[in-house]
Amino acid sequence: MPQCRAGLLITLYIMNHDKYIFETEMEVRDYECDIQGIVNNANYLHYTEHTRHLFLRSLGVSFAELHDKGVDAVVARMTLQYKTPLRCDDHFISCLTLRKEGLRYVFDHDIYRKSDEALCFRCQADLVVLINGRLGHSDDYDRAFSPYTDTPCTR
Repeated sequence: MPQCRAGLLITLYIMNHDKYIFETEMEVRDYECDIQGIVNNANYLHYTEHTRHLFLRSLGVSFAELHDKGVDAVVARMTLQYKTPLRCDDHFISCLTLRKEGLRYVFDHDIYRKSDEALCFRCQADLVVLINGRLGHSDDYDRAFSPYTDTPCTR
């Protein structure tokens, strides 16, 4: 018997739940919605950025302290897929995975509406590190991310 779309999305969340290395819950605020009553597309980028910052803090890494050392992780590219719109007062779960490809840290983000676990947004964010303004390798980020990537710590 074919499964309905909502059931399929819930199944996808349950299947993928184990692959995520970090999850956080957030709530849509009224000013994030457009005239159509749905979250404006740009706000999903804020949600994913906030998720990455919370992930860093959970690892004991301070984005601000690394910046003070001249080490800045910056977005090089993002691929976005809008699936099901979030609306005012929706609670949602922002999840991420991480892998390293060359100098890039690749974060895969999924955002699910909490009430029905519908997949709302999917994103791949490729980040690179600038060392004093120049593209480079970061031992600080490699060390912090080593439990989640195949990258061994060098120091």
